[in-house]
Amino acid sequence: MTDHDDTRAGDAVRPAFRYRDAKAAIAFLETAFGFEPVAVYENPDTGSIDHAELAWPLGGGVMLGSVREDSAIAGLLPGTGSVYVVTDAPDELYARARAAGAEIVQGLRDEDYGSRGFTCRDPEGVYWSFGTYRGAGPSGD
Repeated sequence: MTDHDDTRAGDAVRPAFRYRDAKAAIAFLETAFGFEPVAVYENPDTGSIDHAELAWPLGGGVMLGSVREDSAIAGLLPGTGSVYVVTDAPDELYARARAAGAEIVQGLRDEDYGSRGFTCRDPEGVYWSFGTYRGAGPSGD
């Protein structure tokens, strides 16, 4: 996993998603956005992904898995959800996401509050917003 100097890197909060094809989702998130798989637990009987963790280079990350009826979050529909991810290079990430086939729903833009970013959807429909805004507060000015 990547070392982080910023104590507000977001390691305490991890969005979780369910995918119909979690293997393909992991590959897409790695290729399109640059997430780094740090743990992937495949069910040997079904080939589905019981649990996966993907780290974000600036800190934090996401968790995901295949749709499972025996999960505590079994009611979470695949392809739903939205997450905001901080990036220092929105223009490069935008180009990378487009090249990987992400559906761009809001192109690159500068916001009134100082952020630059974009929003896209992955192949199963999850919304991913990327921007330079680090949040309000002492470390996120």
